[in-house]
Amino acid sequence: MKFAIILIGMTVFTQAAQAGANGLAAPTGPVVLEVHGNIGRTNTEGGARFDMDMLKTLPQRELETSTTVTDGVRRFDGFLMRDLLALVEADGETVTAIALNDYVIDIPADDFTRFDVIVAFEMDGDALHVNDKGPLWIVYPRDDHRELQDIRYDYRWVWQLYRLEIR
Repeated sequence: MKFAIILIGMTVFTQAAQAGANGLAAPTGPVVLEVHGNIGRTNTEGGARFDMDMLKTLPQRELETSTTVTDGVRRFDGFLMRDLLALVEADGETVTAIALNDYVIDIPADDFTRFDVIVAFEMDGDALHVNDKGPLWIVYPRDDHRELQDIRYDYRWVWQLYRLEIR
């Protein structure tokens, strides 16, 4: 009986260590996204870091929409921003999105509950790369809501996304 308890204890300890103190696993590949600020689940000091494989474990979504920077309707594959925010237990009214090219914008957190905003990692079946809006791009369902066809929302389409700050 003692052996079984020790084995169970070791298994729980190993799973906790792999998942981090607050339940998020540590990335094993190159980090493509960091989330900091008012979050309840982390895997590094003061934040959560994700590699692409971790992000691809979130429920996947497909979105077809036009953009102001591409021709025609495009198909984007990724995950809902609200699913990522729920995963890290984000608690804030503003999400500051920061891109590799130093673009920074504050986005109202309620955008992600009002609209099916995705963080895309593919466009038309091809992975997004740094030299073409990637590896991550915040994409709004522009064609599904007339109000999203406004320049105020166009500024919130952050390509080369690499960091989110929750406030």
